[in-house]
Amino acid sequence: MSETVENLKRMRQHAVAIFQSGLQAVAPGDAIRAYFRREDDRLLVNGRCYDLCQFETILVLGVGKAGASMAKTIEQLLGDRISLGIVIVKYDHLEELQRITLREAGHPVPDENGLSAAREILEAAKRADEKTLVIFLVSGGGSALMPLPVDGISLVDKQDTTRALLASGATIHEMNTIRKHLSAIKGGQLAQAIFPGTLISLVLSDVIGDDLDTIASGPCVPDSGTFKDCLKIIDKYGNLKLPVSVKTYLHAGARGEVPETPKQGDQVFKKTFNVIIGSNINALLQASQMAESLGYNTLILSSAIEGETVDVAGVHMALAREILKSGHPLPPPACLLSGGETTVTIKGAGLGGRNQEFALAAAQHMGSSGQIVLLSAGTDGTDGPTDAAGAFADSSTSQRAELSGLSLQTSLDANDSYHFFEHLGDLYKTGPTNTNVMDLRVILVDS
Repeated sequence: MSETVENLKRMRQHAVAIFQSGLQAVAPGDAIRAYFRREDDRLLVNGRCYDLCQFETILVLGVGKAGASMAKTIEQLLGDRISLGIVIVKYDHLEELQRITLREAGHPVPDENGLSAAREILEAAKRADEKTLVIFLVSGGGSALMPLPVDGISLVDKQDTTRALLASGATIHEMNTIRKHLSAIKGGQLAQAIFPGTLISLVLSDVIGDDLDTIASGPCVPDSGTFKDCLKIIDKYGNLKLPVSVKTYLHAGARGEVPETPKQGDQVFKKTFNVIIGSNINALLQASQMAESLGYNTLILSSAIEGETVDVAGVHMALAREILKSGHPLPPPACLLSGGETTVTIKGAGLGGRNQEFALAAAQHMGSSGQIVLLSAGTDGTDGPTDAAGAFADSSTSQRAELSGLSLQTSLDANDSYHFFEHLGDLYKTGPTNTNVMDLRVILVDS
């Protein structure tokens, strides 16, 4: 028994090392420097060259959980050429900066600080002219951190809409389609405000497929969604309790009574260049190398895993059990890696996040033969409205829970994964990582 316990402990340490290696691959500073560099008065951005002498003003604007680290790197590269800088970040996601001001705001539910900071950014953007270069830094969390509702919709309406969407099980694509159409700054409208200025947008992706118009609700890219799409999403989730003002506005937009967001081909994007500097697959590739160096036969399942968390966890565990049973799709010791962003349809009043729920659901399916260790965590260091990045589950979780008087099924029904894993000492806490490329799951299997 002691040998089994020691091996599970060792595997857990390996899971942390693999996860942390993935994080290093998407460190914002390194990601920016791979695509963005300065040579005297020349700015080289992913194959494009900009003559800094042509610009009288350089603005650095931004939003997202990785915003502070991104801003610090831009300061190091551009120094006193920066005329003004405003970047919105989640509370406590900070760095010491000299020329760029950080504004802290609420996430995942927007707040007044985010509203005032969004107004600041839009006002600065509107002052841009043909002699202005704007560098916009985008990372995950931007949709909530930069709320600027259209006239007639209050911040409270936006907050209630966000809560309803989070609880519905709607995907991030669906959530942002609606949020863009309730905003005065998202869905390409920031680029619209900056034009005729030159805009370079550096993007750290936190969405499935790296869709530019979904990341932070696409403030600098053409919007592919429409008001009619918003109504289809509302119909799909029939239990959505949205404010009357929101439904009224979306219906007015669908009738053509409200202008649509800027679309592909609009001239406001003629001087805009968007560059994805990092994404989930980068983290998975680096994590894979670490797993192989630790002696595991490794397989990356996908960087685009989505779906109901409980169901996805069951599929992952079916693969782990198949490895133990038949040595397919690879023999033990094995490491399965996956990324993406699952959804949780909230039915209980407990506390948790999708990664903790994933671990809880996985524990139900692990079985008693062989040894399995799972670490599921958010690369931003936050899982839902908790102080944990995620949680561990292993072959002993079910037994330890029973001995502690905990019920896996009861905790799942209550969506109370946080308190379950807190009691077992299996929460994974990293604090703010200052990056964000969705979730990373590490599954280690040993016979």
